[in-house]
Formats: sequence, structure tokens, C-alpha cells
Amino acid sequence: MAQNTIRQVRAYVTRGGGGDYHDQSKGHWIDDHIATPMAKFPAYRNSRQSFGLNVLGTLVVEIEADNGVVGFAVTTGGEPAAWIVERHLSRFVEGANVADIEIIWEQMYLSTLFYGRKGLVINAISCIDLALWDLLGKLRQEPVYHLLGGAVRDELVFYATGARPDLAQQMGFIGGKMPLHHGPAEGEEGMGKNLALLAEMRARTGDDFWLMYDCWMSLDLNYAIELTHAAAEHGMKWIEEALLPDDYWGYAELRRNVPHGMLVTTGEHESTRWGFRMLLEMECADILQPDVGWCGGITELIKISALADKRGVLVVPHGSSVYSYHFVITQHNSPYAEFLLMAPGADEVTPMFAPLLLDEPVPINGCMKLPDSSGFGVRLNPECLLHRPYNHDGEGA
Repeated sequence: MAQNTIRQVRAYVTRGGGGDYHDQSKGHWIDDHIATPMAKFPAYRNSRQSFGLNVLGTLVVEIEADNGVVGFAVTTGGEPAAWIVERHLSRFVEGANVADIEIIWEQMYLSTLFYGRKGLVINAISCIDLALWDLLGKLRQEPVYHLLGGAVRDELVFYATGARPDLAQQMGFIGGKMPLHHGPAEGEEGMGKNLALLAEMRARTGDDFWLMYDCWMSLDLNYAIELTHAAAEHGMKWIEEALLPDDYWGYAELRRNVPHGMLVTTGEHESTRWGFRMLLEMECADILQPDVGWCGGITELIKISALADKRGVLVVPHGSSVYSYHFVITQHNSPYAEFLLMAPGADEVTPMFAPLLLDEPVPINGCMKLPDSSGFGVRLNPECLLHRPYNHDGEGA
């Protein structure tokens, strides 16, 4: 088989026309009064955008092969990540063989250790990695999940994340995960409101539907333990990302102290196999939830999943649409997937990356058969304006 080399890598941010999936309109459930690490400060309690959740914006990376075929991917990171891609990481991508994804990943990671290891740098590496898998699939005219070894099940099964689990149940999902609205700074009154909402949703859904709380790094250990024991009465299936992501010791203690049968999940804001190895070796979680756009891309997610499988821990990636779907359907220890209800009222199924991506599949009655389109099977919407703020010739574009 002929080998293709990489002609150019390009990094863009969105400018007008939509596409920033953290830039939610006023009244959107994602930007409601939600418990966050910043909720201890009253001025930043009622909106996640108030403390800057939306400041980075979207990163789009395109990688063009020598025959003109282009692969691309999307994650968060905006202009800072675009600078890293163009001014640093491009040297390891351009001129390389498209199939040499492992070598490219290793060079990008090792070359950025002095200022990377987590966060923004790994976002940039993840986006390049996903774009490489998309390009390789297009060159071989195969979907990414074929490149990963093929599907191990006929279809994906989803739980939904949104403010209305009762509506998610009506849409056919196997469970509903709600954002926790009130954290420790709001005391017993806030705790009571959290439990009242859970009780209300349990009454609406019945006993056989999964209900979970996503705490988004907002709790301390004592509050998390108290919440789980009170929530057990209402059949809460798991508590997600209760503590700060680096508090491995706290997660291990929480897992030892939750009610029997309740699960502890985390990993959305963890990075690379080394971070997840800490979670696994310290027995912090029953389910790991890496975001493929933030943890190192599919190349790294493969390694994370193998470590988890060795210990009998499930891997259910955070959101990420097609970028996680193509992985989940190939893994025995990823039995279901997450779907983010992006409609402002969490009352309908809409594509996660709309309007930026075209042809993005969505679940029907909580299930999805992945198409056989090459790469990740999605296209960039030409009506969404992209801006290339840097290039690696040293000039603004």
C-alpha cells in the first residue's frame, strides 16, 4: 500500500456563525445555577460563563496529506491551543507518514513536557491525534472504528446528560445524569434542594431508570459522602466527578465510603495514561470517563482503556460525539456511551457540535448504528467561519 506523507497542519478558531460549544445562550441548562469549584464565591455561582468557562472557544485542526486529502478534528482550546499547534507541534506532523501516529504522539508529548503534561497542551495534542485518525480513515476509505479493530456490538446504547432525566427517559435513553445545582457553600438548604430534585425525578421516572449526579469537581469529601448516603434512598446510580481532579486520595476515601452498590465515577478532567494510572492504582473509581479531546486523543485513550480493562474498570468517555463513539463501539469494557442533550431545555435530541459539524449522527430511541463513512464521518460546515490566527511561518493569518 502506498504511503502518504503530511503536507500541512492548520489550526483554526471559530469566528461568527456558531460552533463554540461552550458558548451557550442565556437560559441554557448548561449555564444554569450549577455547582462548580467557583461556587464558593457568590459572584460566580449563578453562571459558569461568569468565571470564564467559555473563554477558550473551539479549536479546529486540519491535516492535509500530500495527495490533498484532509482530515480534521474539533475540541476546546481556542487561540492558545492554535498557537501551540502551529508554532510548536507542527514540526512533528508535517513531513511525517500519515500512518505513523504513535511516533507523532510520542514526539508531541515528550517535546512539551517542560510546559505541558495536562490541560491546554494535551487538548492540542488530542486534536492533532484525532485529525490524524480522521485522515487515515479517509485515505483508507474506512471508518475509524474499523481501524481500531472493528465493532464489538451492533449499535451504541446511550444514557443522556441534561437537566431533565424524565424527558430523557421518554426519548429512549437508559439513564439520565443531572448537573448538581448546589454545593457545600450553600449549606443544608442547598443539600435539601439537591435531594428534593433527585426525589422528584425518581418519582417521575420510576425505579428502573438510572439517575446520576454530575458534581463537576465542586464538593469536598464530607459533603460528597453525605450526599451519596442521602441519595441512596432515591436509587442514585453514581456520583460523578465529586472532588477536584487531583485529589486521588479523596476519591479513594469516597469510594470506600459510598453506600453499597453506588458507583464513583471520574476522569473527565484527567489526562494521559499516567493520570489514569493514578486513579486505577489508588482504586478511585468504578468507571473512568476520559474525554477523548482532552486526555490525549484516541491513541492515548487506547492505552487508558487497556489499563482499566486489566483491573476490571469500565471506561465510558465523556461526551465528545463521534470522537468517542468510534472508540466505544470497539471496546468490550465500554458497554454504553454518554449523549449530551445540547438543546437549551434538554428536551430534544440535537447534534452535539451543531452547527459546526455536518452529518453528525444522533441516537434514535437511545441507540445508534454508526455509519460506514470514512474517517469520523463528519464534515465542517462551510457556513461556520474559521479564522487561522497563527501559522508556523511566523506570521498572523
